[in-house]
Amino acid sequence: MSPSTAPTSTGTRGETVPTVPPAHPVVDTPDVNALLERGRTLSTPVLRAAVDRLAHPMDTVAAYHFGWIDAEGRPSAGDGGKAVRPALALVSAEAAGAAPEMGIPGAVAVELVHNFSLLHDDLMDGDEQRRHRDTVWKVHGPAQAILVGDALFALANEVLLELGTVEAGRATRRLTSATRKLIDGQAQDISYEHRERVTVEECLEMEGNKTGALLACAVSIGAVLGGADDRTADTLESYGHHLGLAFQAVDDLLGIWGDPEATGKQTWSDLRQRKKSLPVVAALAAGGPASERLGELLAADAKSSDFESFSEEEFATRAALIEEAGGREWTSQEARRQYAVAIEALDRVDMPETIRAQLVALADFVVVRKR
Repeated sequence: MSPSTAPTSTGTRGETVPTVPPAHPVVDTPDVNALLERGRTLSTPVLRAAVDRLAHPMDTVAAYHFGWIDAEGRPSAGDGGKAVRPALALVSAEAAGAAPEMGIPGAVAVELVHNFSLLHDDLMDGDEQRRHRDTVWKVHGPAQAILVGDALFALANEVLLELGTVEAGRATRRLTSATRKLIDGQAQDISYEHRERVTVEECLEMEGNKTGALLACAVSIGAVLGGADDRTADTLESYGHHLGLAFQAVDDLLGIWGDPEATGKQTWSDLRQRKKSLPVVAALAAGGPASERLGELLAADAKSSDFESFSEEEFATRAALIEEAGGREWTSQEARRQYAVAIEALDRVDMPETIRAQLVALADFVVVRKR
């Protein structure tokens, strides 16, 4: 794959993120923060009502995860995430000609599945911090993280099926399919950590499943609930799938070069977990002295018994080799390419220009993600 050259910008700690030019400047640029706040405001009451159904202590554990309470159970205004998926679900309902409120059950269902995956991912990856505080498994134990994650997935399906409409059944099928792909992607991600080599194509397939599938569902589920036909929903899914790949490419850059103060994770976090993320895979596939040296180091790392005791300098060396081999630049360009494919998909959906502009603005936010 040879993505075209694209301009980039350098953010905090020098992380490279694609610079996205404005597209279709026919209408005023939408206020992305307003779209995110609308998604959060409309979906949160329904989300909280769903979580309240859980038996104790799962309701409390889930409330902690969402940032509604602190570890002692006191009300908290913690960071509950950016609410990108709820925002997309509401805009997708409008793309189908429906009111944004039609997308609320879809927004809540997708958010429940997303957080189900976060609870399990944090435990499997051993991540102790999320959104700048201890993860659920660290505070409440692994068993509660597993149980609450399972419960959120079940709630997601309940929220949709309780609507009792044909559209709700169609939406549920899309959600369960996306969830299966998400789990496939997580399984692939874990298996790749134990392999010396992973192809770029395998990595993109894994990231398309792990990240692209649920984002694709978010941007089609509101449209389905709003009465859109399958062709429209499928096209919106294409936008979401490629946007998810762009999102993950940027996340992969931040996973190596991101500022811990901004990401809430350790320095070189993906290298510490031996993840075969896009920068790593692209660097290993590039050939040349830096690529070969990186391959030797990573092969030795896989056999090391004291990997967790590596110094900052050792991780910095690996990051420098990835950059020297071209993995950082290739990933930045791939993020830009996937963004472009996502935007092109919108041209195949008949929707008001104002709604298209909102989807473009959300894509810009997802890909650039200034921190």
